[in-house]
Amino acid sequence: MALLAVSNPKGIGLNQSDRQDISPDQLRPGQYVELDLKWFEHPFAFSHFRIKTQEQIDRIRELGLTTVRINPRLGDGAAEPAPNAASKPGSAPPPQRAGEPGLPTVMQAKRVLIEQMKARRDDAQRVENAFVNSVKVIRDIERDLYRRPQQTVQQAAQLIEQIADSILNAPELAIQVMGDKLSGEEQYFHSLNVTVLSIMMARDLKLPIELAGVLGVGALLHDIGRKEVPDKILLKTEPLTQAERHFYERHCQFGVDIAQRLNLAPAAISIIREHHELFDGSGFPAKLRGEAIAPLARIVVIANYYDELCNPVQLADALTPHEALSLMFAKLRSKFDPRLLQTLIRCLGVYPPGTIVQLSNGAIGLVVTVNTRKPMKPTIMVFDAAIPKEEAMVLDMDHETEFNIAKAIRPNQVPRDVYNYLSPRKRISYYFDASTAQREANP
Repeated sequence: MALLAVSNPKGIGLNQSDRQDISPDQLRPGQYVELDLKWFEHPFAFSHFRIKTQEQIDRIRELGLTTVRINPRLGDGAAEPAPNAASKPGSAPPPQRAGEPGLPTVMQAKRVLIEQMKARRDDAQRVENAFVNSVKVIRDIERDLYRRPQQTVQQAAQLIEQIADSILNAPELAIQVMGDKLSGEEQYFHSLNVTVLSIMMARDLKLPIELAGVLGVGALLHDIGRKEVPDKILLKTEPLTQAERHFYERHCQFGVDIAQRLNLAPAAISIIREHHELFDGSGFPAKLRGEAIAPLARIVVIANYYDELCNPVQLADALTPHEALSLMFAKLRSKFDPRLLQTLIRCLGVYPPGTIVQLSNGAIGLVVTVNTRKPMKPTIMVFDAAIPKEEAMVLDMDHETEFNIAKAIRPNQVPRDVYNYLSPRKRISYYFDASTAQREANP
């Protein structure tokens, strides 16, 4: 059982007059306690929380504190007189001080929690390293596409084979938000994002490995026609003129021409041609509607649209992952194959990686990983000023029963110190982790 409870980690709205020091014998469920201990000196995830169980009371008493601070305003009133422990059967044993024999048992839950968090941070670093390597491969592919076309296509196919094999064959799949360590390589993030999201959807749809491979190649190279579009159009932050818009839309056909010279599979070429076609006929270049759009292209359409909402040319216009999914589902639903839109939401959940959230206990965190099998229970990095950023709490919501996600928060709605601690990415990039799930499935 996780020893977690309601918390107010920033002490919002608290002042000294709200607090009351009581004996540990006076603790009871419903009180809001504030432990004046460092994070690693007690077995709870947070130092401030509302007591919910007798087990929590027992753990606090075993810490050896002579008094415990409570906040009546945030809890269920002030403390009652301490019971007569000598006359009450089954009362808690006398508290034990730090260093006494029983204390290591009390702290075992915290040590386990700390080890779990360290393992998650190690996993995150391993996945980030794999992401960096994949971005470098994509950079080489784009650089050598004209100079060494056949070798480049082979290199792209090998990368897709590795990604597809890992994603499709893993017992479980975790999608993780990446950092911003590759300055200057942002142009390659979009292709990788669309590829990972597309193959993730293919996994949920149970597509055969052969189709997923073609899907991956098409997703990876869906924008190769942009190589023929001037940067002054691609990077323009003001609205495009009609002539510029028309030229930009030609990148789909430019891509088809390149793909045909590279002898790509017809289904991959269809993805390149149709990745901007929308289900209601409002897309381009041919304004295809509904099932006239190739099935694999419909997957890439959704992944591409979502990533462009999160990572537009003008980053000030970027939506959070939560906002992007909400917009696509609530207001733009007619533009996408409804089954495939549901697939994306089912895989990422309503709080995709990169979303800042507030928990039901008041804590603020960043969704860092979503397991596609249980997307409503993501892994969250939680802000706590008492814990160094490098050792931040990383909680798996699948294992927590005391609180849940209350709502998503825009980055500009959180205090600057919280924002800097969580470091929400300027660009939202995703990569996958299959080995963690495999390790948990086969300990």
